[in-house]
Amino acid sequence: MPEVSLERAINGPSQLTEKRPYDYLIVGAGFAGSVIAERLAAGLGNHVLLVDRREHIAGNAFDHLDAAGVMVHRYGPHIFHTNAQRIVDYLSRFTEWRPYEHRVLARVDEHLVPIPINLTTLNTLYGLSMTRADAEIFLAERAEPVAAIRTSEDVVINQIGRELYEKFFRGYTRKQWGLDPSDLDKSVTSRVPTRTNEDDRYFTDSFQMMPLNGYTHMFERMLDHPRIDVLLGTDFADVRNRMDYKQLIYCGPIDEYFDFCFGRLPYRSLRFQHETLQEAQFQPVAVVNYPVQSVPYTRITEYKHLTGQEHPLTSISYEFPCADGDPYYPIPRPENAELYKRYKALADETPGVMFLGRLGTYKYYNMDQVVGQALALYQRIAQEAGVEVMDRAVETE
Repeated sequence: MPEVSLERAINGPSQLTEKRPYDYLIVGAGFAGSVIAERLAAGLGNHVLLVDRREHIAGNAFDHLDAAGVMVHRYGPHIFHTNAQRIVDYLSRFTEWRPYEHRVLARVDEHLVPIPINLTTLNTLYGLSMTRADAEIFLAERAEPVAAIRTSEDVVINQIGRELYEKFFRGYTRKQWGLDPSDLDKSVTSRVPTRTNEDDRYFTDSFQMMPLNGYTHMFERMLDHPRIDVLLGTDFADVRNRMDYKQLIYCGPIDEYFDFCFGRLPYRSLRFQHETLQEAQFQPVAVVNYPVQSVPYTRITEYKHLTGQEHPLTSISYEFPCADGDPYYPIPRPENAELYKRYKALADETPGVMFLGRLGTYKYYNMDQVVGQALALYQRIAQEAGVEVMDRAVETE
């Protein structure tokens, strides 16, 4: 980033010596805020002030070297995957990539087995040697058809039956969300497929890779523009009425922007216990899930699998979902969707501000989806300004 931006990032708003007029104030330096900041500055020539209450850019994708010199993801594993060539093309301006296909194992019945459930999972758990056709019959015989699929429990029971649901989904979901799957929208477990072949990849997207030098490095390059100033360790309230700006793009929690006037939108948060171990490798894959409720954490991540780093030591993190803390996951329940609609209606009536990202629109997005949402907003702003977007990497489908 430009030296002036770093100076401001370090010192905070009290050290600003000039009241520079900005075209846009953008709140949140994660994917949503950083992508729209880069596009508005580089694509339209706008002057942008980007603020974040954390002491770093990159949002939850922030990675760094820990005390042992191992590259870790502070907020849990972030794996980039997408089917959108245009998203890859855009981000490739700021990073090179290393190939990486994510594989996850689950500790079930004293076995480490692939998740999503596949043919290997079934054969290992049940001591069988089934073919793909055998596995299809095996699952069909255990499935319990549900007439109207509404909840996350319905999804799994309908596909694979109650026994596998109890082994893999119920305990993990209760820990992750603080709710039984029967109380969660069907979208939660619908994201996890069941396979009858031996494909053990967690994702099947066309593009699966990691930024070669890490996410933070990619964000640094993205924000390295003379028309972008960055303030870190800075709450929106500290600059809201102090800076001169024409438009606001808010990527923080929409309910917080409106002072929780209708009540708080529910989120799940996460707590991480990071450890460095005196060994080169701890587990066979980056992530091992622990579905049983008797284990308090949901998963253990070993980051060297993600980054490809060679180091005599290794660093891991235990992940503990919790009710309090930074907002991570909007909780998908009908009553929460209705509460968000009230905030959305209020947002639509509020001039001079646009809401963006997972927190701004109260919806779970993968990283590529957030990038796509930010590029779509940029295209709308450009069109309203009478500027034709000639860049295929930022065109929306």
